[in-house]
Amino acid sequence: MEKVTVKICAGTSCFVMGAAQIQALEFTPPEDIADKIELVEVRCMNLCKDTTAKYNRGPFVMVNDELIEEATFEKVVNKIREVLKNKCD
Repeated sequence: MEKVTVKICAGTSCFVMGAAQIQALEFTPPEDIADKIELVEVRCMNLCKDTTAKYNRGPFVMVNDELIEEATFEKVVNKIREVLKNKCD
């Protein structure tokens, strides 16, 4: 089965706003998704640079190609589960 790619922005702003907690997926992922994800730390997604755009609310995480704004550990895990469920349907 192809793994779900999870890209976590590790830029300073995102890191301070909670990306560090999301990176815990690397060490303590829920059992049901542990072997089904590939985590990638991205130095900066540059989505917070333009304050007039809607993408100015980090931390930012991409689950496959879907952006999660104001990401939390729970939001990311829920999105991963949703993607996995859709692959099985």
